[in-house]
Amino acid sequence: MTSAPTAAVEAALGGSVETIERLDGGMVGDVFRVELADGRVTVAKTGEHDLSTEGRMLSSLAAESDLPVPEVYYSDADLLCIEYVEGESTITPAVERDAARQLADLHRVEGRAFGFPFDTLTGPVPQPNPWTERWVPFYRDQRVRSICDRASRAGTLSDELAARVERACADFESLLTEPEAPALLHGDAWRTNLLTDGQRVTAFLDPACYYGHPEIELAYVDWTETFGDAFFDRYRRERGVELAGFFDRRRFVYRLYPLLVHVHLFGGQYRAELAETLGRLGY
Repeated sequence: MTSAPTAAVEAALGGSVETIERLDGGMVGDVFRVELADGRVTVAKTGEHDLSTEGRMLSSLAAESDLPVPEVYYSDADLLCIEYVEGESTITPAVERDAARQLADLHRVEGRAFGFPFDTLTGPVPQPNPWTERWVPFYRDQRVRSICDRASRAGTLSDELAARVERACADFESLLTEPEAPALLHGDAWRTNLLTDGQRVTAFLDPACYYGHPEIELAYVDWTETFGDAFFDRYRRERGVELAGFFDRRRFVYRLYPLLVHVHLFGGQYRAELAETLGRLGY
């Protein structure tokens, strides 16, 4: 466990630390609430992955959309200092409807292609984002095959599962659809990355952003069971989309990416769930 980064925060923000306390939620690092002697309050994150990328992602979302994200006060590879936002991860039907509205608004922000101006991260895992004209090749090559290759090289994914993933990849053109336009995505919108006041989402945390198909965001919400019917009903109304084919099959194709990430990072139950999802799809 990392010691409190008191000296680093003082150097970064130019003030003396009055109090510092560890917060919950640091799955791949440590998170602290810091009060400075001059009254400023910040959240300081430390970890083993490059935190400057997280800072750039938050700043990009703030610049390109109205999604509520914490302001970035300082970021480098080893330290991220962001705005402290009050709230808990309490999910109510009102929160679900508000999240649907806010993510629908985010998905109206269009990119020039699929990808992002820089490579991003999902947790500590790199997300390559070369600008790509079509969604299906981007998802296949820069998401599923990318993490499949990484996990295979690391020995966290068996050859048998990797071969089944590759058979599915070969059919993505028939399994998936192209969106009307590349949409800006948060990329990691689930319960522990949300702060709410019981009525609305006050902050979306820990993004893994890029321009992609909105359905992959919806599939992640569905897989993590973060939101239910209230969310999807409101999202349908906001975006005017028909999700029947998505719920029947495409959501399971989109589960492959986060499942592979979790297999690589955590193993255990996620290997069985990946195998079950591939079997559901016929691979």
